[in-house]
Amino acid sequence: MRSGRRPAGAPLPAPRRAPLATADAVAAELHHFRSELAALLALVPALPSPAPALADEFTAQLPALRMALLRDASAILASDPAAQGLAEIIGSYPGFYATALYRLAHALHQRGLPRLPRLLSEYAHQRTGIDIHPGAQIDHSFCIDHGTGLVIGETAIIGANVQIYQGVTLGALSVTKGLQGTKRHPTIEDHVVIYAGATILGGSTLVGAHSIIGGNVWLTESVPSHSRVYHRAHIQISRSVDPAAELVFSI
Repeated sequence: MRSGRRPAGAPLPAPRRAPLATADAVAAELHHFRSELAALLALVPALPSPAPALADEFTAQLPALRMALLRDASAILASDPAAQGLAEIIGSYPGFYATALYRLAHALHQRGLPRLPRLLSEYAHQRTGIDIHPGAQIDHSFCIDHGTGLVIGETAIIGANVQIYQGVTLGALSVTKGLQGTKRHPTIEDHVVIYAGATILGGSTLVGAHSIIGGNVWLTESVPSHSRVYHRAHIQISRSVDPAAELVFSI
């Protein structure tokens, strides 16, 4: 017979929380969240305003953040043929997870909070391999597909209904410290798709609306709307009729 005792050193199971069924339960949960956030913010040095006021402002923004994230999840569902539903995306997709923490971090960053927004973004980076600076500006219906190795810099601006794949970098042409405070990262307009491995650099680089940037493209200049930008590699494959001979691949 198996014992019901938990083995020594085994982690405690995560408690299951019942859904909040009434308006009073939701209000109580929000009050608890606001109190915990105020206590956390009180530990952060050099706050731009008192911790309770900042906690009130952030709590009031939660409904808008929820709606924004539902639009992000819906954009993923509409574009990913493997997605089975919103519940799967919200519960298991790393791209959505990174986007959710980005939107929370960005809301705190907009209020001038030091350190905490970056801690949130770096936590998402550790969990997903997706690095989004909280200072970046990302409009609604943002879709990250896979996402591992994605980097979005501090001054990047991304429009609505943009889809980005893994390994994409929206970076700066130079990392000189003297460029701090200037726009160093590109602008991506609405309805753009950026495929895996593309690198787009420079604060003056703009990708026009409804453009497609193909995989492995290196782009440092602006392209107009409805552009198609592709990297064309020369691939040559040959082999001997002798199966034991060495294969030669030229890329």
